[in-house]
Order: sequence, then C-alpha cells, then structure tokens
Amino acid sequence: MADMENGDNQTRKDQEKQQEKEQILQELSVQDTLDAEQKKKYGEYVKQVTPTHSLPLEMLKAFITGGIICCIGQGILNMAGAQGLDKQTAGSWCSLLLILASVVLTGLNIYPGIAKWGGAGALVPITGFANSVAAPAIEFQKEGQVFGIGCKIFTIAGPVILYGIFSSWALGLGYWVGRCVGWW
Repeated sequence: MADMENGDNQTRKDQEKQQEKEQILQELSVQDTLDAEQKKKYGEYVKQVTPTHSLPLEMLKAFITGGIICCIGQGILNMAGAQGLDKQTAGSWCSLLLILASVVLTGLNIYPGIAKWGGAGALVPITGFANSVAAPAIEFQKEGQVFGIGCKIFTIAGPVILYGIFSSWALGLGYWVGRCVGWW
C-alpha cells in the first residue's frame, strides 16, 4: 500500500514538474529572443529538474544488487547439490527458481523498485530478463489475453531473443563453414 502511495506521490510530482516545464517553455516561446533573466530562470529550472547521479555510488549499488542475486543463485545451487542433484539439473533448478522469483516479484510490483535502486545489477542477471518479459504482460493485461498479454509480452525481450537466435545461427554457420574448410 505504501509503495502505491509513493508511486502516486512520485507521479504527482512528475506531473507538477511537467506542468512547470510547459509553463516556462510557453513563456519562452512568446518572445523570439531570450533576455538574460529568462535564460537564468530557465537554467535554474534545468538544474532543478535534472537528476544528479554519483557514478561510484551507482556502481556500488549495482554491485551489491547483482551480488545478492548471485548469492541467492549460489545458495539454490548448493541446496540442490546437497539434495543429490547433478550440476546440470541443479543449474536448471536455479535458473527456474530465479525466473519464478523475478516474475512473482514483478507481479507484486517489488522488482521494479529493486531494479530502480540496483540499476544494472538487477537488470543484467536472468532475473532482469524475466522481469522484462513479465512487466509488459502485466501492464497490458487489461487489454485482454491476445491483444494485451499476447502482443505486448515480447516488446522488450523480443529483440533480445531475435538477435540472440540470429547471432547463434550466424556463429554456428561460421563454425560449420570453418569445419568444412578445415580451419577447425
């Protein structure tokens, strides 16, 4: 509930900033030339709304987030190994459980907050890919099974899948040609 209120407050703030920006731009478009005071006012506005980021802090947060996800994955691997599963099966269970956790957290609107805080640390592992598939489907479910979920589920992940398949095909073809010619 608190997350929804925070989201509503953030949306309200974003709308207020957008209205302020539109008002300033409208004031600026009235005159053809900008005088020094208007330039100063606009410069202050740009400074106010432009987010500032500390690269070392963002890198640290990504490292921590990605590290926690990887530690959870390693814990799953260790537990599966302790249950007597071979490495391949344990790895499959690890991937399956991380994807499931990501999709469930996306559905509960928790994963977007993790991704916002952790940046690339939450988006690079397999959980980020699962989130990118699940989020559009959840967002567009109100449009129906076919036109909502069916059409929008691969809006982000589709190009990744397409280029992944194409590049693996191209590399396989290159390897096959190399084998035929005698390079390998």
